[in-house]
Amino acid sequence: MIKNEKIFLPPPGDESDFKEIFKRLAAAGAGRPLGKDGFPAGPWTPELLAEAISHIDSNRIGVDLRTVQLWFQENEKGISTANIRWLARVFGCDDPVATSEWQMELSAAQSRLSAKRREWKRAGSSVAQEIPDTALAATFDGDTASPAELKRDTDAEGPRRRFSLARKSEAFFSHGSPLNLPASVFAGVTALGFLSYITGIHNVTYVRADGVVKQVGFLWTANWTFVFMVFLPLFFAFVTELVTFWKDEGRPKLVAQGDKMESDDAWARSVEASSYSYWAVFLICVLFAGLFQWIGVSLIPLMKGGGNYATDWGSLAIVRPEVISVPEAVVFTGLAYLYMCLCFYLFFVGLILLYTVIHDLWRIREAASNRPEMDYQHELNEASLRVMRGIFRCTVLGVLIAIVMKVQSAYLTSRGENIVAWLVGDMSSAFYGRNDVSAGISYRRPTHYSSLLIAISTCVVFLYGSIRLGVERRFCMPLWRMSATVALLVAGYLLIDAFAGFSILLGVGVLLAIYGLFDPGLGRWRASKLGNNQSVS
Repeated sequence: MIKNEKIFLPPPGDESDFKEIFKRLAAAGAGRPLGKDGFPAGPWTPELLAEAISHIDSNRIGVDLRTVQLWFQENEKGISTANIRWLARVFGCDDPVATSEWQMELSAAQSRLSAKRREWKRAGSSVAQEIPDTALAATFDGDTASPAELKRDTDAEGPRRRFSLARKSEAFFSHGSPLNLPASVFAGVTALGFLSYITGIHNVTYVRADGVVKQVGFLWTANWTFVFMVFLPLFFAFVTELVTFWKDEGRPKLVAQGDKMESDDAWARSVEASSYSYWAVFLICVLFAGLFQWIGVSLIPLMKGGGNYATDWGSLAIVRPEVISVPEAVVFTGLAYLYMCLCFYLFFVGLILLYTVIHDLWRIREAASNRPEMDYQHELNEASLRVMRGIFRCTVLGVLIAIVMKVQSAYLTSRGENIVAWLVGDMSSAFYGRNDVSAGISYRRPTHYSSLLIAISTCVVFLYGSIRLGVERRFCMPLWRMSATVALLVAGYLLIDAFAGFSILLGVGVLLAIYGLFDPGLGRWRASKLGNNQSVS
């Protein structure tokens, strides 16, 4: 049948589910224009169908190609309510009456598919011992369950269900309680603290070659106490909050007309797109920052009895063998470096996820740039401001982590007896004219390099968010304040141990940054600037 110069098939009106109806109509090319010779142009392909739906005038966002591909595959995926409307337009050949009939038919077919899926799930428990879980899940939408079909479906679904480091890493932040990851990090450093008590290195001093008495106890080490007990758990909490908001609330509201399943699929594809980044970060953190650094900084000096590194709790067995033996130090430092490299892998995973949220939101804003509806634009603006506030909090914590690491590294080479006395002495030196900043001993300081990588990576994510989401006039004031705070904090980081009194500038930046954690806008910011009279700050 021809309608509007397109192939038209009437709704079958039988008990077929969505997969069965769609397979027949896609093979027949229903809704495709006639060829130049007046004959059907051929069956639908995922690419052609996605293009046809995206070209519908009233469909501003279009449809993702991966979503259309799922309709063609044998799987448990159905179709969202929003996409039923667009598919009915295609099968109805842009005829209002035919489109309405197909919309009712597709809705009923999707309901039958959902009912069939529930039946398969209930029946699946009786054969769960005979077939793998993945094969069972692959047949929830099929009509038969023969062993041959189970094997074929399992093979078809195999690539999509393969191990993915990106998805597993993202799950740490988006699945389960938001308290799980911060509590795990805190529990890990608490366990190391108890081990330091048991081994006796929690509060230890030693006399350096130049006569300076240095406090190098584990619990006096700022880059272990402050970073892993305070800043890193807070960073994970803020990243978890932002990712959960975007995945479960922000994204479904802006796309797919609130269809959660389709939004989750699109988000999973965005996460998977950065899979190489996750593997690169994993190798760098585990192999280089973890294993190789432990061998070079701790294991070899402990075996050889010294090295060109400042003495700390990890190498205390060299200068205070009566406190801790070399084998004990090797085991303790090995556990500490393993814990550290895994935590910093998750830190960089958090940064990758923040980038993914920014890029995902930017793509949605670009796709919706021709939608003038005030309500939709307000929702976009509100989501952008909330995302930038979360990015700012995470940036502040990332730079604070870098600051604490560099301060601890600089203290070990200074003449201060402990880190608190060293910072207080530096503040007083600015008023009394003393300058003993460079009076320490020169050592290799790999932590300086590690902290620089953390500071740069964190600031790059903030800069990317500012460019993608904050270029419009309504964001100028809050973004300017956030940027100024980050710039002051970075300046304080770069000038650590550079001149007498550096701790004053550092202290001002840290205090302002801590205030920014509670109030990211650094002052009241009214949503009326965004077209609403409610306060969002």
